[in-house]
Amino acid sequence: MSTAHEIFAGGTAVITGAASGIGEGLARHAAALGMNVVLADIDSSRVEAVAEELSSGGTRTLAMCTDVSDPHSVEVLAASAYEQFGSIRLLVNNAGVEAPGLFWEVPVERWHQLLSINVGGVVNCVHSFLPRMINAGEQAYVLNVSSIGGLSAGPLQSPYLTSKHAVLALSETLYLDVQAAGAPVQVSAVLPGAVRTRIYSSATGNGASGEGLRDQLDQYLSNGITPAQAAETILAQAADGAFWIGTQPEELTAFATYRAEHLAHLTPPAPFAPA
Repeated sequence: MSTAHEIFAGGTAVITGAASGIGEGLARHAAALGMNVVLADIDSSRVEAVAEELSSGGTRTLAMCTDVSDPHSVEVLAASAYEQFGSIRLLVNNAGVEAPGLFWEVPVERWHQLLSINVGGVVNCVHSFLPRMINAGEQAYVLNVSSIGGLSAGPLQSPYLTSKHAVLALSETLYLDVQAAGAPVQVSAVLPGAVRTRIYSSATGNGASGEGLRDQLDQYLSNGITPAQAAETILAQAADGAFWIGTQPEELTAFATYRAEHLAHLTPPAPFAPA
């Protein structure tokens, strides 16, 4: 097996949603592996602060205020990254948001906003970066961050879970398209479990039920692993060539097994319940 350092050291990583959470953890770990790091986020002040901290430790960085839902903003990110670093070895499509609440209590505008970020952001980044990666003719890696929820269903999370199922399907079909093209690009789907991020605490609950679930899930994440731990296991699995990447591999296996049995028996939707 190859180590992440052997695979990634000396290359350049582009990470969206890099100002906090898993994205920040990945940026810091990529820097520790010896990569140049392009940090993209809509939160310009925070992403610049993280980039400045990494730069002070000797990492070559580029901080970009990027709206992944805007194709032009993403194209500016790609052009700037290639202009400064010449090539990109690792692209992590991580930016994402939540909108807990009953399906019909989440405003249509919020639905569209979430889908444009969580799904559209991946589409935009793949369109801007993948052709450049293929043209370079060098081994490259594209990691799309779905969720353990991409293998399950649950109440009060319709927009988010819809988006994460979509990212998983997008990643599977992208993997096959890259294979069909014979391109030297590895595509992986990342399905995080409980990681200590602010995705729920920073979300706006929709209705009393949405606010309650937001607080409940925020508590659930507080008992998870750290973004640094998640980043280390994610890039280690990517270096080993995995398509399915879990921050807690045993949890990923449990969810996948549950999903497979659910589909095999065509049972009605039900949340995953640990045995």
